[in-house]
Amino acid sequence: MDGNRRYARKRHLNVTQGHTDGYGALRKLLEVCLQLHIKCVTVYAFSIENFKRSEEEVRALMTLAKEKLLELCENGDLLEEYGVKLNVLGKTALLPHDVQEAVRKAEVMTQNHNRAILNLCMPYTSRDEIVTAIESTINKTLENGTNLDDITEDSIDAEMMTTARGSPPLDILVRTSGVRRLSDFMLWQCCENTQIHFTPTYWPDFGMREFIPVILEYQVKVWNRRKHVTKKAT
Repeated sequence: MDGNRRYARKRHLNVTQGHTDGYGALRKLLEVCLQLHIKCVTVYAFSIENFKRSEEEVRALMTLAKEKLLELCENGDLLEEYGVKLNVLGKTALLPHDVQEAVRKAEVMTQNHNRAILNLCMPYTSRDEIVTAIESTINKTLENGTNLDDITEDSIDAEMMTTARGSPPLDILVRTSGVRRLSDFMLWQCCENTQIHFTPTYWPDFGMREFIPVILEYQVKVWNRRKHVTKKAT
């Protein structure tokens, strides 16, 4: 969800309003995804590196996170309506205590939902996720008394935050705001079958007009891949 601050500057708004409008875009797009029966959505809400921003902006972001986490999970709201389980992925111990409590409540409120998954990555970096997964894999291997040489790619993958919380492989990754890099997001999960889409649109402006072509492009690629496999089989 990149481009909130540039969106705000372009419209002469304060930064907090940019982040608030970014949350509004998330709600709208999440509902579109759920109506399209997309089973898992993962968003980069806050990087560990974002703690280096001004104290005022970080405080405003934490307040917004606390309010919107609980709002999303309220009875009758979006996650309940569509049966979405919320996972907050990252080094949550770095969050203020009141935000940690909001995370705990939000996850408990949706823990029995089983129709779709929403992963909010905050505070997160892919490098931290990979290091944590490797450490966990080594510790479990030693505890089980097995050989470290037996560790495989699958062993580490099982300890990744997304996999451990039941998320499927990554099909599409969208990066908004015109920046053409992944910026430490889901580096492990990106593979040869992942469609990576860069768009110049700032996140608060990213809606159906930008999203539907991404979905259609992915569907065409899947259809072509299946067609190729069918031809090889015959």
